[in-house]
Order: sequence, then C-alpha cells, then structure tokens
Amino acid sequence: MSGHGHHGQADHGDHEVHEHDRGLSYDLPVLARRRMIRLLAGASLVPLVGCGADDSTSSAAASDTSSSGTASSSSSAECATIPNETAGPYPGDGSNGVNVLKESGVVRSDITSSFGNSAGGKAEGVPLTITLTVVDAASGCGTPKTGAAVYLWHCDREGNYSLYSDGVTDENYLRGVQETDDKGQVTFTSIFPACYTGRWPHIHFEVYGSLEDATAATSITNTSQLAFPKDVCDTVYATDGYSRSVQNLGQLSLETDNIFSDGYDQQLATVEGSVDKGYTATLTVPV
Repeated sequence: MSGHGHHGQADHGDHEVHEHDRGLSYDLPVLARRRMIRLLAGASLVPLVGCGADDSTSSAAASDTSSSGTASSSSSAECATIPNETAGPYPGDGSNGVNVLKESGVVRSDITSSFGNSAGGKAEGVPLTITLTVVDAASGCGTPKTGAAVYLWHCDREGNYSLYSDGVTDENYLRGVQETDDKGQVTFTSIFPACYTGRWPHIHFEVYGSLEDATAATSITNTSQLAFPKDVCDTVYATDGYSRSVQNLGQLSLETDNIFSDGYDQQLATVEGSVDKGYTATLTVPV
C-alpha cells in the first residue's frame, strides 16, 4: 500500500505527537499481508542484503567508525520485493498538496540545499551519503534496474519536513530524484535525519519505472522506507543539534515502531563511517 492521506500541518519544533505517518491502524492491512507472505514462504527464504528473510538481522558492535546493518550472503534462490509502506503525509509528490517532482532542479544528487524559487536554505547536520541499489526481484535480485528512478526525501535535524512543516514551508531541501545507473544505483548527498516523536529514524523513497515517470509524478512502482541501526543513531544524536532526538529515540525501538515492527530486515540500511568524516548508508531495493 502506498497511498497518501491528507494530514494537517504539524509544529515539529514543539515535539507534539505528529502524524508523520498514518499510523498502525492504517497499516494493519499491509502488516497482515506481509505476515501471510512469510507464513507461505517459511524457511525457504535465503537471506540477502536488503531482500532477506525476517530473521536474518545482524549488526556490528557500536563504535564511532562502526558498520551496522543486515547480513549479506550470495544467493538468487529467493528474493522478495521491498515492503510497501505509507509515504506519510509529507511526500511532496502531488498526492498531498505540493508537488516538487515537476519543478526544474529536482533531479539532483546533493539534496542538502533548497533549489529553484525556494527560500534557498540549507539543511545542517552530520553528513550522510545514501546509495540505493534497485534490482529486479523476479530475477532473484541478480539484475539491476537500469533506467529506473528514485525519489527520496526525509526530515531535517529538527524533525521538520520541507514544504510542510512550520518554518520550512518555503524550503524544498532534503528532496531529490535520481535515475539509476548501469548498476541500478542512485546516490544522494544529505544529512542524517532526526528522530521525531513516535517514529524510528527513517528515510522515505519512491521507485518509478523511468525518470520521465518520476518527474511527471506518475506511475509509482514501489513506496518504502529505509531504517537506521540504533548504534549509529546513538552516536549521531550525541552531537550538537540533535538533542531532541536523544529523548525521542529512547522511547522507541525498531520492534515497536508502527512501520518496522512487523519486520525490518529488508529495510535496515548498512551504515558505515564516523561523525567527523560522515556516514554512508546503503540498501538493496528489490522491485
């Protein structure tokens, strides 16, 4: 399910309980469907990076230069598509108000600054490079999806979403589109997102069949979310500017998050790096 509902604008600065995503009741049909798929597949699923079985979670020990994420093994026997999730109330794809996808300049790799006729602001925070590898699930994740497109967006260091949140409605930073290369990859230069009230730290993305579809804001093939390992979040949120995220993260877990609670192995990014040098987050996205 990748539909978007209309939600009122929230003041994230006050850190009230916000409807950044539609919530558990909205996603119950998705959760039920995914659990049924697991029951049918059983133990036959072979863990893969970004497309493995739900019990294949692994993470490295926490350190400032640590690497965390899902386990990796090479096999093309089974490969499930990336779980479909709600895009939340702030997609900026025209389904809930504003549409950034049709604006000149949205096709870009560095999404830290606003572009076009926006206020021209820049999102501050710990540097983060995001690489998604889009692959064909039907081929066992062995074939890259060349010429597809990914629209990616996330909140800033304060937990605000450009175009929607109070104080940044005139900004469009932390949003961008990229066409996949011959390896099926897209790379975005960004900042590590905050943890806001009620949601585990995450990044939203939509996959389109082509760049033309993406910039026309039509024919979305997949909508999902990327999750971050806890040890990396703890390290990042100990730095200046992320103080609110510390308390919010302390009240959550991947197991209780209303999006990731039914299984997050396919969506847990592999993250490497450090606060000083910046982090890289990678995820394989079977579609």
